Amino acid sequence: MHYRDDPQSGTALSALGFGCMRFPRGISIDYAKSEGLVLDAIKQGVNYFDTAYVYTGSEDTLGRILHENKVREQVFIATKLPHSRCKRPEDFDRFFNEQLKRLKTSYLDYYLIHNVSDVAAWDAVAAIGLEEWLARKKATGEIRHVGFSFHGSQAAFLELLELYPWELCQIQYNYMNENYQAGRAGLLRAHEKGLPVVIMEPLLGGKLANGLPPKAVKLFYEANPGITPAAWALRWLWSQPEVTLVLSGMNAPEQLTDNIKTAEATDLGSLTEEELAVFDKVRAVFEESYKVPCTGCNYCMPCPKNVNIPGCFAAYNASYANDFVTGMTQYLTSTDALHSQGMRVSNCVQCGACESKCPQHIRIPTELTEVRKRLEPFWFGAGLKLIGRVMG
Repeated sequence: MHYRDDPQSGTALSALGFGCMRFPRGISIDYAKSEGLVLDAIKQGVNYFDTAYVYTGSEDTLGRILHENKVREQVFIATKLPHSRCKRPEDFDRFFNEQLKRLKTSYLDYYLIHNVSDVAAWDAVAAIGLEEWLARKKATGEIRHVGFSFHGSQAAFLELLELYPWELCQIQYNYMNENYQAGRAGLLRAHEKGLPVVIMEPLLGGKLANGLPPKAVKLFYEANPGITPAAWALRWLWSQPEVTLVLSGMNAPEQLTDNIKTAEATDLGSLTEEELAVFDKVRAVFEESYKVPCTGCNYCMPCPKNVNIPGCFAAYNASYANDFVTGMTQYLTSTDALHSQGMRVSNCVQCGACESKCPQHIRIPTELTEVRKRLEPFWFGAGLKLIGRVMG
């Protein structure tokens, strides 16, 4: 495993970090599978584990694994304060103490303010004493380093960097999002200020691993058949000296194996001019095929009308990236469309409850209207009845 120093503390952080939002799941998190992945990751040198209060079951699972296997002191835990739920000063302690209990630890290595989207969001919690509270927790050693995660505009990110003596930042960044949200300009500025920069969504919710259009996959294969699309995306990040650590939400052993292999094989500045040119071609293909930049994070859920919003967008994108039949098949299965209204897009009443929760700032109701036009065309109802008769 390659390690990169946290410029603030000199701590050596593994180039690959484990994102715990996407632990293996059935109805709930599969503890046995998650435990196997976490322990294998630690054995192979991964030492940074990222979770959050709002990742259902994630903190509890990570805490139990680390405690029962007595490996807490071998790793760095990063979790996040749900600042939007903090309305009074006592809320900080309420959430923090619950997180310590879930994680079965007496301190947190990195405590991030979750999804600070702009200066107004920071000012709202600063006004009820967040900075003073953080100072007290740092003085007691319960919080070692303070950071923030970000989904907002580049201008807002650059402003936020100046508002507090941050010790880490976490941004969305990948070869398709080079100029999106904080973007490369934000990455460079954070690096200039001496902050370790943690990258989230390096594979755009998996789309850069197993959701690429066939034409894009072919471009990568022709350039080097021994490198997977996921590895191409991670190599693009790890070749940049400003990137400290890349998070990956690994939920299968083969993902962990491939990512560790890529991390160990990628050096700073290792991409050739020919390889960088391949990314330009892949971007062009991807932009033609993907209509909605949904990462499947599920922050917009649950929908009050039971629409499977991420599933609808995934099927819609697949109908362009692959073909219409693939997209329609995916839509029928992900929305349980054959059973009454299921979780179909036609359930949407444009209430907008989802839109404010979306870290990608997708105009969800508007985009769902486009999904309905494509995946529930005029003949859709008659088609469902015919399928029902055939199956029934």
